[in-house]
Amino acid sequence: MGIVVGSTNPTKVHAVTRVFAALDVRPDGVLEVRGVAVPSGVPDQPLGVGETRRGAVTRARAALQQPGATWGFGLEGGVRFDRGGAWLFGIVAAARPGGVIHVTRTSELRLPPTVAARLRAGEELGPVMDEVLGTVDIKRGVGTVGAVTRGLVTRSAVWEQATALCIAPLLTPELYRVS
Repeated sequence: MGIVVGSTNPTKVHAVTRVFAALDVRPDGVLEVRGVAVPSGVPDQPLGVGETRRGAVTRARAALQQPGATWGFGLEGGVRFDRGGAWLFGIVAAARPGGVIHVTRTSELRLPPTVAARLRAGEELGPVMDEVLGTVDIKRGVGTVGAVTRGLVTRSAVWEQATALCIAPLLTPELYRVS
């Protein structure tokens, strides 16, 4: 079973690895999850649900095209704006041979107003948070979620939950069949 994540971000690869390790679905006893750099087809800072979804789906499809892949995953973080401010969220897409793609969304986190203003001006969340918090490459570590919740919610946990929800129809296909 070759599980490929369309990202080399260790938090995203770790999240998918933890979900499949918990399932213990390794017929040969070997769990192979690897991250690969693939284009998302969207800007580095996707804005809105549609753009973020496109990035996740594009990554999942590209991951599934990698040699030995039996699962392809795309995990894309995005920001959406409304009258209440800016909201951080993610989209997980899971692709399997045959073209079926399952997609789900993470929970959302309201971003601080000063950060929201900079994102509206076109900046990317990771570097903005690094500057605001005095961190280095936060998006490859605890992430904004981990930093602003003081570790109560981890970035990996958010991605793990969304990954598990995304593959639910594949785990219990008998419940999702259309009569």
